[in-house]
Amino acid sequence: MTIFGGIIVYLLVFWTTLFAILPWGNKANDTPEAGMAGSAPANPRIKQKFLITFIISTVIWLIIMTLIHLEIIDFYEISRQMVREDEQR
Repeated sequence: MTIFGGIIVYLLVFWTTLFAILPWGNKANDTPEAGMAGSAPANPRIKQKFLITFIISTVIWLIIMTLIHLEIIDFYEISRQMVREDEQR
């Protein structure tokens, strides 16, 4: 996989992980201020969630890249198999 491909895979993993982690531990403020949504979190802890996201997505990315490097996941073979299946139809 190229460097560009690795960066794209990391960004996909990062954003997917971020959206899974964002709701963790959010509690709505008991008395919301005027002009704020009643469901807005009292303390969103964005920096902590970005750090957790960075760690988890880096581990997931390393696993994916290892599987690709060891050719356990071989996209070229998957592509060839899809072509063979299309030719049989």
